[in-house]
Amino acid sequence: MHQSEYIGYAAGIITTLALFPQAIKILSTRHTRDISLIWALAMNAGIILWLLYGIAQNDLPMIAANGCSLILLMIILLLKLRYG
Repeated sequence: MHQSEYIGYAAGIITTLALFPQAIKILSTRHTRDISLIWALAMNAGIILWLLYGIAQNDLPMIAANGCSLILLMIILLLKLRYG
């Protein structure tokens, strides 16, 4: 594994973990009024594109990070639609 892949994995872990507190807060409070629907839609679209790019580049850190982020962002979007 190249040193740059370690950087990619570290970046992916940090950015994915950053979504956990928001998802947990929404699940516990069932309030989403402070979350923008436009943000949630744009983030999902962007992460889907990054995931597709990672697949096209055969870049495992990018695929793993964006795959995990997409799951969390989809949860946040679905909760926004349900509780918003």
